[in-house]
Amino acid sequence: MSFNNLDTLYRQVIMDHYKNPRNKGEIDGDVLTVDMNNPTCGDRIKLQMQVEDGTVKDAKFEGEGCSISMSSASMMTQAIKGKNVDEALEMSEVFSRMMLGEEVDTDMELGDIESLQGVSKFPARIKCATLAWKAMEKGVKEE
Repeated sequence: MSFNNLDTLYRQVIMDHYKNPRNKGEIDGDVLTVDMNNPTCGDRIKLQMQVEDGTVKDAKFEGEGCSISMSSASMMTQAIKGKNVDEALEMSEVFSRMMLGEEVDTDMELGDIESLQGVSKFPARIKCATLAWKAMEKGVKEE
């Protein structure tokens, strides 16, 4: 597949997550809740996670912001559900390295998250893409 076609496909995946976010909403009950914002861009997120026995049983978010931040939150919540906390943190580390433009060689299945790799070419947008991931890291480390 040519770079242009791949770029178009990635844009479509990002826009699909933006227009049809997965895991948007709130979790009832006693859950980890983290509120974060990106003052540079105006993005804000409220991330909720239900963590039991070291495993992310559920994750949902609410917020507002650009297509990159909201798409990334949608993708991240999908990716971490069912993962243990260490796996979620490892995935966040891989994502952060990808956002810095580093070559990421991992056996980890990233799925739709790979569509965000082009963000690394736009330094001002990296904080948008990593906002939900930083919220997840903060939440599980405070647990």
